[in-house]
Amino acid sequence: MESFNDVFLSVLKYCKADPTVSEIGFNKWIKILEPYKLENNTAYLLTDSEFTRKTTLEVYESVLKKAFLETLGFDVEIKILVKTKEKEPEQIAEPVPTVSEPTSISESLTFENFIKGKSNELAYAFCIAVAGKNESSSNSASNNTFNPLFIYGDSGLGKTHLMKAIENEVLKKNPELNIIYTTGENFVNELVMALEYHKTINFHNKYRNADFLLIDDIQFIAGKERGQEEFFHTFNDLYNAGKQIVLTSDIAPSKISKLENRIRSRFSLGVQVDIQPPDFETRMAIVKRKAELLGLQLSDNVARIIAEKIKTNIRQLEGTVNKIKALTTYTNEPPSISMAQRVIKEIMIANHPAEITVDSIINEVAASFKVTPEDIRSQNRRANISLARKITIYLLKEIKGMTYIQIGNELNKNHSTMTIHYQDVVKLLKKNPDLKETVDDIIKNLKNT
Repeated sequence: MESFNDVFLSVLKYCKADPTVSEIGFNKWIKILEPYKLENNTAYLLTDSEFTRKTTLEVYESVLKKAFLETLGFDVEIKILVKTKEKEPEQIAEPVPTVSEPTSISESLTFENFIKGKSNELAYAFCIAVAGKNESSSNSASNNTFNPLFIYGDSGLGKTHLMKAIENEVLKKNPELNIIYTTGENFVNELVMALEYHKTINFHNKYRNADFLLIDDIQFIAGKERGQEEFFHTFNDLYNAGKQIVLTSDIAPSKISKLENRIRSRFSLGVQVDIQPPDFETRMAIVKRKAELLGLQLSDNVARIIAEKIKTNIRQLEGTVNKIKALTTYTNEPPSISMAQRVIKEIMIANHPAEITVDSIINEVAASFKVTPEDIRSQNRRANISLARKITIYLLKEIKGMTYIQIGNELNKNHSTMTIHYQDVVKLLKKNPDLKETVDDIIKNLKNT
């Protein structure tokens, strides 16, 4: 049970560092939880009453899930149990050591412990310049060469690490500066609260007086009209005042659908840089560094197995090492190749996306084009229905790899016309960027379902 206590200590640190969790909320609802057990990808926690159980799940379940994902490298379900006097002592986990002031997990995210490789070296260099780490770098708050700095790439490749490294480095040298780190989702949520409680002046004062504004997952504001409006004016105020803006996204600005062109153009004022999945050498270095931080002795063979099997997500690499550490603590067995293979399999299964079905493709296209699934399967030739049907044919071919005969049978259409409709869409996507954005958005939604 000690191993789950260790895991939960890290979870607490992540929760306390989360910008969406207030100090009062952390102390009143999250800090009081006790770890019970981790079983079948479900984390069981204990609390004192049904009221606190229900409230904690309603308000903080997503935060806890995110914290466990950051710690373990795979998703878990959260179950909170109410302690009762009838519980046998051995059924209840030993209390977690008191964490009155846990060190923020973000404080460990520095340039020094960021593992560089060919896949991220340019992003790293730009962040160093923004933070003014090198004496030769000019003060980024008065130099718009890297303003805004826009970093994009898939989840789990180190974007947040670089953002927090900038924050830590700037604060170390200039603690008087006002640095705000948040997420696109939190920015919108704060705005909604400000509007509801007539506190928009406070919202403006907070964000428009920053010396450094760091926003993770800025793509979240896309499609949110008021959120984009507020960000646009916040950006202009800060940029014109020479303040530094750093943004991250899971995709390039040009591919963020439902994003206003005036905002997209602001992103192009500075520098855009992508981060790719790490190569084998970088993955090996990440595994060894994580093991070193945990005091875990990994042989080269075990480290190599991990680096060879997990290729696209740094968070999963670190989560694998975390879980191996927990197993060695719990079983008193040294890490072995078989143990590593078992953990890797569990993590890969936990992170394997659900299969994209024919129905899910039809439903997503129907929602995007404001028609019904029945319309797509019907004989109706109205323009918007006909286009939705052609997009469906294209996606069934591209995503599912179905033959034209299979597609025709699925949609109750003559298969001889399927190839014509498919080619029509290929041509449309080349000359219609708006339609391409819509299709890209549909594909992304399907993959994230």
